[in-house]
Amino acid sequence: YGYGDVGREKVEKIFAKIFKAEDSLVRPAIASGTHALALTLQGILLPGDEVISITDKPYDTLQSVIGISGDEVGTLKEFGISYNDVPLLDRKIQIKKALDIINSKTKMVMIQRSTGYSLRNAIQIKEIKEAITEIKNIYPEVIIMVDNCYGEFTNKVEPIEVGADLCVGSLIKNPGGGIAVSGGYIVGKEKLIQRIANRLTAPGLGKETGL
Repeated sequence: YGYGDVGREKVEKIFAKIFKAEDSLVRPAIASGTHALALTLQGILLPGDEVISITDKPYDTLQSVIGISGDEVGTLKEFGISYNDVPLLDRKIQIKKALDIINSKTKMVMIQRSTGYSLRNAIQIKEIKEAITEIKNIYPEVIIMVDNCYGEFTNKVEPIEVGADLCVGSLIKNPGGGIAVSGGYIVGKEKLIQRIANRLTAPGLGKETGL
């Protein structure tokens, strides 16, 4: 079952330290960045909750997870989780517009750092920090999750250091150095990582099993 896997535990401590987070979940069982993001959304959001993307619509594969495109089963939409987004204006986050649409149902705000499959520029850490600061000033309970795929180690500062509650990415990209063929990571607040780990394995097992 992977009980007492010292290597796994050390890797997760290293990821938490690197990203300045309370805890991390780093597993080869997380197949890709999309899987890591889906796991995060499914682990945190409950029926009746809302998630808002403030960097326009996320890339195609995550749209299927949410249920706003395609005809997949097991989507967030099927579980009664609603979705909204704020389009970018001149390739910038519309912070005021984001503040206007956040409401009592909004549990998570999502920021996609990379361009994904679009032609826009990547969202810079300075802009992410500004958005997080303004949102947290008014809505401190809202969970802010940054899709960090392709963004790791491109700056001296990572999203957790500018106020993100969760930061998610793939080992296939920057952290795997082009060598890893599977795996993903999620770093952030310990209580949130615990919920996501219970989703990956099972309640009561959490991070204690799996390689």
